[in-house]
Amino acid sequence: MQHQYRFGRIGIYKSFMFGNPSVLITVPELYKLVFMDDDLSLLFVCIPHDEHKPLRKLMAGLINGQEALSTYLEYIEDAVVSTLEKMPNMGEFEFLTQIRKLTFNIITYIFVSEGGDPARKGLGMMFQSVLTKKRGIHEKYGTPGKKDMVDNLMIVGDENGETLDDEQIIDILVMYLSAGHESSAHVTMWITVLLQEHPDMFQKAKAEQVEIVKNRSPMQKELTLKEIRQMDYLSKVVDETLCYINFSLIIFSEATEDVILNGQVQVRMRNVHLDPLVYPDPKKIDPSRWDEHTPKAGAYIPFGLGSRLCPGNDLANLEIFVFLHHFLLNYRLERLNPKCPILYLPHIQGQLIIAWQE
Repeated sequence: MQHQYRFGRIGIYKSFMFGNPSVLITVPELYKLVFMDDDLSLLFVCIPHDEHKPLRKLMAGLINGQEALSTYLEYIEDAVVSTLEKMPNMGEFEFLTQIRKLTFNIITYIFVSEGGDPARKGLGMMFQSVLTKKRGIHEKYGTPGKKDMVDNLMIVGDENGETLDDEQIIDILVMYLSAGHESSAHVTMWITVLLQEHPDMFQKAKAEQVEIVKNRSPMQKELTLKEIRQMDYLSKVVDETLCYINFSLIIFSEATEDVILNGQVQVRMRNVHLDPLVYPDPKKIDPSRWDEHTPKAGAYIPFGLGSRLCPGNDLANLEIFVFLHHFLLNYRLERLNPKCPILYLPHIQGQLIIAWQE
């Protein structure tokens, strides 16, 4: 935010970064323009404009939506419960490492119907092996009734009806595998820690989860998507944390043709989320700021916006809510190194050492 301190809150600044002339934007109105104006010719997140929209549409259809999320919910909950049950017996441990293992296992299961540990050894080779095996199964037995991400990518067509080749599928899987577990892990960690550090928030969020379980029929044991949508207060806690920690610091877009914003455009999410004119007292953790509040376009962008919205945002939220539901009901933690250094690049993170309590 040094440009705002130096030149005032004009919202757009000329700079020179990473060897390129750059335009920095820091206000909601310009975020809305860059994220939502499909007429801007931009190379966005390393994907050409003409490829970004169909790829996002393809992936969003496979990992978001009622049917897809319902399919993944059972495995996510089983993985969360299993992980939480092990943590009280681990003594002191580094929290983010354990949450990363959980989210990595979840995303690899969704992609290839297998646990995540083997995937750590050569992702490209592992995915190629899976593809070869699945092509043989498809040719011999047809498409399976219960399909994972690889099955879907093998049969889905692009806007021209052309199916993806192995190289394209592997590129997609590797890209979304990295993004799909890292962001969920960081956000889950910070929400858990902030809930623990704010007892009033913890009690309100826990009371909501207790009420959800209380209203279940005697035969129901598992979470449902309907129950997750009833987590009104926890949703505000999640929104507040996403604004506060700003997992994605910055997004780069490069103009491929002359446009009003020429050169390289830097979209700085942290600036708008911590702007006191957009969110009063932005560094205070206050979920009540979301009571009856709908931010204007460009003011809340942890997952992007419009046609540049992260295609896995619903899946990420599902993982976060399932973890928090079971954590709030059954566990507490103690942060043993509250004064540990916090890094802000490339993400806000710290080596938080935790002692778990049931």
